[in-house]
Amino acid sequence: MEESQVTQNVPEPVEKAKGQELSQAYWSLVWWKFKKNKLAIVGGILILLFYTVCGLFPEFFAPYLVDYQSDHLESRPQPIVFKNIEGDFSLRPAVYGTTQELDLVARQRTWVVDESQIYPLSLFVKGQPYKLLGLIPGSIHLFGVNTEKYPEATMFLFGTDRVGRDMLSRILYGGRLSLLLGLVGQALTLVLGLVMGAISGYYGGTVDILVQRLVEFVGAFPDIPLFMALAAAIPVTWSPIAVYFMLTLILVFIRWGGLARQVRGLILTLREREYVLAAQSAGASDRRIMFRHLVPGTLSHVIVIATLMIPGMILSETALSWLGLGLRPPLTSWGVLLQEVSSVRVIRFAPWMLIPIPFIIVAVLAFNMLGDGLRDAMDPYGGR
Repeated sequence: MEESQVTQNVPEPVEKAKGQELSQAYWSLVWWKFKKNKLAIVGGILILLFYTVCGLFPEFFAPYLVDYQSDHLESRPQPIVFKNIEGDFSLRPAVYGTTQELDLVARQRTWVVDESQIYPLSLFVKGQPYKLLGLIPGSIHLFGVNTEKYPEATMFLFGTDRVGRDMLSRILYGGRLSLLLGLVGQALTLVLGLVMGAISGYYGGTVDILVQRLVEFVGAFPDIPLFMALAAAIPVTWSPIAVYFMLTLILVFIRWGGLARQVRGLILTLREREYVLAAQSAGASDRRIMFRHLVPGTLSHVIVIATLMIPGMILSETALSWLGLGLRPPLTSWGVLLQEVSSVRVIRFAPWMLIPIPFIIVAVLAFNMLGDGLRDAMDPYGGR
C-alpha cells in the first residue's frame, strides 16, 4: 500500500490530535477539573458579583446614599410591577407609590403601598452625587425613578428602616464592610498561619512545642467571652476606621491557630523530601528553604482552607455586630443591620428589615461551593 493511501486512511481526529500539545501541568489539570464542577462555577460567579456590586461599586448600584434619610419612616417595600401609568400591561418595570396611613395596632403613622400611583423605572438615572471608590465623582445610578419628571416618587424595593433609610442601599453598602473584613481578615490570617506553621513544622523540637502550646492557649478560651473582653478594650473615642481594623485584628488573633496547625502538618511531610535535603546540602538558609521550597508546596491546600474559612470570618463579624461587640454605627455592615432589628417590635411591625439575612446566607453558600470545588480540583488525579 502506498504511503499516500495510508495517510488518507488516518481518521481526521487523530490527525488533529497530532498537531496539538496537551498540557499536563498541575494547574492546567486543576483548572480543567474545576470547570467540570458546575456548583463551584456558580459559587465563583456569585462571589465575583458580590465583590463587584457590594465591595467596589455600591455607590453606582445603590439607588440612594447609605446615610440618606427620607420622611418615609418604616415604609413597606414597593414591589416591581409591569404596568404603565394607565394601569395596562407594559414590558417596562415600574413601582407603586406609597401613601401614609394610621396604623391603629402600632399606634403610629405608617407608609403603605398605593396601587393608584405608578412610577416607571429607568436605567442610568441621575440621583444623589457620590464618589466612586472615594475618588471619582459621579451622580449616575444603575436604576431608579426619574425624580426630575416625578419629583414626589420614591423607590424603596426593600422598604426603609426606622429613620427612613433605604434598606436595599444599606445592604449593598453594608456588604462592602462585611465582605472586605472577611477577605482582609483571612489574608492576614493566611500570612500569620503560614509563617507560624512553617516555623513550627520546619524546626520542630522546642520551637514546635512553644508554637503548639500557644495555639492551644488561644483556642482554650471560649469565643464569645474572649470577644467581649477584647471588644471592651477598644476605646470609645476611636474612629470608625480604627475600630474596623481592630476588629479585623481580633478575628485574626482568634482564627490563625487552626491554619497554622494544618500548615505544620504539611511541612512535616515535605521537609524530608529530596529537593529540601538538596537545598540544605547546597547551603541554603532556613528562611529560603521554608519560604522558597516548603511553603509553595502547601499552597494548593492552603488556598482551599482559606476559601472555606472566609465565610467563618463573615459570620463572626455578623454575630459580633449583632451582639453589639463588633462594628457599630455610623459604620454599616450586615451585622449592624441585623443589630438594628434585634427587638421584637421591629420584627412584628417591620419584618422587611430582616432582608439582609438572605444575602448573608447566599454569600456563605457561594464561598462554600467555591471551596468544595477547589478542594476537589486540587486533587486532579483523584476519582471524584
